Amino acid sequence: MTENYEIDSLDIKILNYLRKDARLPFSEIARKLYVSSGTIHQRVEKLREAKIITGSKISLDYKKLNYNVTVLLGIHLNNAGDVEKVIAKLDQLDEVSEAFYTTGNYALIVKIMVSNIDHFHDFLVKKLQAIKEIRSTESFISLKQVIDKDVPISM
Repeated sequence: MTENYEIDSLDIKILNYLRKDARLPFSEIARKLYVSSGTIHQRVEKLREAKIITGSKISLDYKKLNYNVTVLLGIHLNNAGDVEKVIAKLDQLDEVSEAFYTTGNYALIVKIMVSNIDHFHDFLVKKLQAIKEIRSTESFISLKQVIDKDVPISM
């Protein structure tokens, strides 16, 4: 029904408020945008039906949860045709938080979250090396995340 839903400037304003704080009450958004709460509710429902809004998330401080090391891992495959199989196997590993199928030097770039370097070593030896379709990897240990933001939504 709303697959071809075209967003307008009000939708963009709503999305920008919700992306900053997904818990912001519709009544507060309505007040800021000078429209009714019903309008906000209706627009958000249409955005969900159109799969523009696909869920809502909380932001976590992973260091406080003992994830002290972030590693970006470039992965070379034995055979390019194995990419879907490797993605499925990586998705089963708790330490993998994101994965990107890429152009360039690596078939995949994966974000790994671990508690410490020993944990990362165990992950490499016990879990990653068990994936036979992976030819080789290159690790990039993050010293510090310096930018973490959403891109602005505009028309």
